[in-house]
Amino acid sequence: MTVTTAPDRPDAAREAAPGVRRSRAEAVNDAEQRQLYKKREPIYPKLVHGKFRSAKWAFMLAALGLYYAVPFIRWDRGPAAPDQAVLIDFAGRRFYFFFIEIWPQEVYFVTALLIIAALALFLVTALFGRVWCGYACPQTVWTDLFIAVERIFEGDRNARIRLDRASWSTEKAARKTGKHAVWLLIAAATGGAWILYFHDAFDLIGNFFTGEAQLSSYLFFGLLTFTTYTLAGTMREQVCTYMCPWPRIQAALTDEEALNVTYRVDRGEPRGAHKKGASWEGRGDCIDCKACVAACPMGIDIRNGPQLECIHCALCIDACDEIMGKVGRPLGLIAYDTEDNIERRLRGEPSRFRFVRPRTIFYAVALVAVTAITLFALLTRATMDVTAQRDRNPNYVRLSSGDIRNGYTIKAVNKLHEARDYWLEIQSVEPVTTSVLGQDDMVLSVGPDSTRDFRIFVTLSRGDIDSASEPLVFRIEDPSTGEESVTRSVFITGGGS
Repeated sequence: MTVTTAPDRPDAAREAAPGVRRSRAEAVNDAEQRQLYKKREPIYPKLVHGKFRSAKWAFMLAALGLYYAVPFIRWDRGPAAPDQAVLIDFAGRRFYFFFIEIWPQEVYFVTALLIIAALALFLVTALFGRVWCGYACPQTVWTDLFIAVERIFEGDRNARIRLDRASWSTEKAARKTGKHAVWLLIAAATGGAWILYFHDAFDLIGNFFTGEAQLSSYLFFGLLTFTTYTLAGTMREQVCTYMCPWPRIQAALTDEEALNVTYRVDRGEPRGAHKKGASWEGRGDCIDCKACVAACPMGIDIRNGPQLECIHCALCIDACDEIMGKVGRPLGLIAYDTEDNIERRLRGEPSRFRFVRPRTIFYAVALVAVTAITLFALLTRATMDVTAQRDRNPNYVRLSSGDIRNGYTIKAVNKLHEARDYWLEIQSVEPVTTSVLGQDDMVLSVGPDSTRDFRIFVTLSRGDIDSASEPLVFRIEDPSTGEESVTRSVFITGGGS
C-alpha cells in the first residue's frame, strides 16, 4: 500500500512556535484535494486530550453499553407475554418497549416516533450544528471504537504511518492481524446484539451457538458483522462524505446563527509561525502548526471554513486549545461559534448567541405538538377492537323459508394481559337474528393479549327486505369496564321483494 502521508518527525518539522512542532498532516479529504475515482488515502487521526475528547469517550461508552445491554433487560408483562423490555417480535406481531406495546394496526405510533426523532434532530441541528454526527451517529461511535483499537495495536499517528510504510515483517503482520481480529470480534458482537432485539435474547444465544436459531438470525448476524467491519474499519470518513445524506440536508436546517465548530478567522489571521520573543501585534493567533488537521478523523482543515465533510466532533478544538495553552494565547481559537458572530466581530460589534429565533421556535413548537399528540393518543388508546369481514362467496344465502342470511368473520382484539368476555350486539334498521357458530350465546371470549376470530351468521326475514342492502353495526362491550368498540358493515339482501 502506498502512503503519501508523512509522519511528524521532530527533527524534520519546523517549529511553529517555541516548543511547538508543525505537523506534516495534510487535509487529504478536503473537497479541493479529493479526486474522483482516486484510491482512498488513509487518514491517521492523532489522539488528543481535552473536554470534548472526554465527552466523546463518555458518550461512546454509554451508547455502546446501552446497545449491547438493552436486549437483556427484563420487563414483567404477565405470563402470556414476553418479558424482554425492548423486543421487535415479528412472530407475535408486536413491538414492545418497556410498558408500551404496539400492535400491527398501530404502526402510526412508530411513524409518530420517527417524526418526533426527526424534529428533535432538526432542532438540535439548528441550535448546535451537527452534534448528532460528531457524537451520537452509529458510524461515528463505532469508528471511534475501531480507531481506539487501532491505536492499541499500532500506536498513535506517527507510529501507524511508519508501520504502514514499513516492509512486511513478523511484527507488522502480528499487529495487523491482532487489530483486524479484534475488529471482527467487535463487528460480530454488533451483529449479534442486533438480532437479539428481534428474539428473546437468552433463548437466541443458546440456540445460535447450537445451530438451532432461525436462518434469518444467521443472515442478519452476517450482514451486520460485515457492514460494521467495513464501514467502521475500512471506509470511515467515506461513509460521511459520499454515502450519508445528512450533510446535504442539514444546510436547509441551519442558518448563520447556528453554533458550529468554527475556526475564528477574525482572530487567527494572518497566520504563521511565531518566533520566541516576537510580538503578537499585527498578526493572528494561528501559528499554522496543523495540530487541528492532524487530529481530524475526517482528514480536513477546519481553517478552510464550513465544509460538508466536517462532522463537528470538536477534536480540533481540543488540539488547538492545547497549542494555545503552550504559546500563552487565549483558548478558543477554534470553538463552537456562529458565522454571524465572525461577521459581527469583523465589523467591530460584540458577539451574540440567539438560541430563540424563528427557526428554532418553529422546530420546538412542532416537536412539542407532535409529542403531545402522540402521548395523548398513546395514553387514551383503546384496549379492545373489533373488525367485521363479510363473506363474499357467496354474497348471501337464501334459506328454504325465503329469509336471507349473510356470514361474517368477526375479529375481536384484546390488548390487555388478562382474558376478557365481550358482549356482542348487532344494530340494524330492520330486526335481524344473530348466531355465533359453536355457541348458544352472544358472549365472545378472548384470551389475554390476543385476537380471536368468530363466525357470525345474521339472518333477515324475507318480509323485511325492501332494498338491495342494509347497513349493520357490530358492537362489542366489556361489561366489567364499560369499554366498547364498534365497526360497520352491510347486509346484502339480493334485491327488493
